[in-house]
This record gives sequence, structure tokens and C-alpha cells, in this order.
Amino acid sequence: MKAGMKNMMADIELYQKKIMECEQEIGKGIIGQREVIRQVMLALLSGGNVLLEGMPGLGKTMLVRTIAQVFRLSFKRIQFTPDLMPGDVTGTNIMVKEDGNSSFRFERGPVFANLVLADEINRATPKTQSALLEAMQEHTVTVGNESHRLEEPFFVLATQNPIEQEGTYPLPEAQLDRFMFKVLVMFPGKEELRGIVEMTEGLKRPEIRSLISGEELLEVRRLISGMPIADAVMDYILELVMATHEANPYIREGASPRAAQSLIRSARARAFMEGRLNVSFEDVQKMAYPVLRHRVLLNFDAVSEGVREDTVIRQIMETKGKNPYA
Repeated sequence: MKAGMKNMMADIELYQKKIMECEQEIGKGIIGQREVIRQVMLALLSGGNVLLEGMPGLGKTMLVRTIAQVFRLSFKRIQFTPDLMPGDVTGTNIMVKEDGNSSFRFERGPVFANLVLADEINRATPKTQSALLEAMQEHTVTVGNESHRLEEPFFVLATQNPIEQEGTYPLPEAQLDRFMFKVLVMFPGKEELRGIVEMTEGLKRPEIRSLISGEELLEVRRLISGMPIADAVMDYILELVMATHEANPYIREGASPRAAQSLIRSARARAFMEGRLNVSFEDVQKMAYPVLRHRVLLNFDAVSEGVREDTVIRQIMETKGKNPYA
């Protein structure tokens, strides 16, 4: 028993170093956006999907390409447009003729990759957006009467423009809930913008190394899922989610049970990346914003008063206290 625990500790320490090297390598190809990189990494380690929201041209696509390169993952990009059909995402059955006989053959769509970038997902119609639902949740694609298993690891990173822009379709609530995180990509500062321009317009670009394989990533996920969570921290997670259903002047609908699951998994991943084997209250608080901001639906009063989701989440955590069990 002690020998097994010692081996597990050694594996965790080894992979912690590797993952930190991966984060640094990704940072070589992306100027600034350190918090965005960290949160996408946490979702990748937790086995969740990410919704990135920000204006075009902020490096969201480059971030996904760099992650795929560092983790040696197959990568496909889907540009969502109003005329994109569900079959363009999942694939379709086509008729082929061989030796005079006709038969149907499944032609795989771009969703059959380890890392799928759904670019500007809110420019497609809800029918096409929902084509990702089964793939994101079940890691399978069903066409006709046949189900096709997606290769592991499977990770969807979708980008969307702010809803206020013209030509956008708000994502259905059921699909929003299937994203572990909603990450806000902010416009860079002056020095970061200078670095972006110098790197993209210069002749020399950084070489990005491949540091870890998909199989190793799955092993890291297995190790993280076995990290213990104290009862007090677990109770705190459940109370935060339950608090979104209590009387609140700005909340129309609270978070689903999937929010609690995402908080547990992401808090474990953050503890892992911080070099710890125990999950803290701080881990939960840091993960509360990306986990809850797309699951807490605001009412008309909040919209009219300019109250944002992060403000409501912060108020809930202040009500519950930073460490209610201290």
C-alpha cells in the first residue's frame, strides 16, 4: 500500500513538472493572456470543454493551434457561418458504387479530431450549434442508426463574439451547460500589443516544441481525478451552487448540478498545477468565475442595471465567506 502511494506521488510530481513546461511552451507562442492560457490548460486537464468570448483578432485561434502542437493532438478547425449545416460538423453518409453495387459509407466530419476549434460558434444557427452537443457530452457522433466513437482525448474549444455584435445567435442553454468554462479574452495592453505585432510581423517566430502525448494527458487526468477533497471543501462547493438558486434580485435561473461537477474537477486540476495534492478553498473560489459565469442566467433587472455575471458570483462568495469553515 505504501509502495503504491509512493509511486503515485512520484508520478504526480513528474507530470506536474511536465505540465508546467507545457504551459511555458504555449506562452512562447502567445503574447500575454497568461490567465486565459492557464484556464484553458485547467479545462484540458479536467476533461472539459471551453467557450472563449472576445473580439476577433485576439489570438484565440493561435492559442488552440499552439496547444495542439505542444500536446501532439490532431487538430481541426470549423468556421461556423449562418449557412453551415449539422452534417458539415459531424459528417454524413455518402453513396458509393463498387463492382456495380451501391452502398453507403460514412464520411467523417471535422469533429473527428482530438482538439476541435469551433470558431465563432454563435454565428451559426441553433440547429447547427446543437450538432456539437452529443460529441461534447458523450464523445460519440450518431448519424442515421450508427454511432461513431470519437478518439480520446477529445476537447472542444469554441470561440464566440460578444452577443451585442450583429449576426450572432445566442447559444442554447443546454449547450452552454456542456462547456466547463467560459473564459473572457480581454484586449491586450499597449506593451502586449507591441509584442504581438513584433512577433507576427517579424521574420523570426518562436519554435514550439511538442512535449507531451495524448496518452500521457489521459494519464494526468487519471491522476488528478484521484486527488482527495476534504469534506469541508466539498460542502463549500455544494453551497456555492445551491446559493445560485436562492432568492437573488439579479438571478433568473441558477446553475445546474453539472456546475458542481465542474467545480470539483477544475479545483483538483488547479491544485495539481499549483504543486499541491490537496484541494483548497482558494482553488474553488478561483474556479467559480469560469465555471459559473455562463450557468448563472441573469434577469432583466441585472441587464438594465449593467450588472454582470462575475459581480453576482463575487457577491455570492462574499456572502458565503472566503473560508466558512475556518
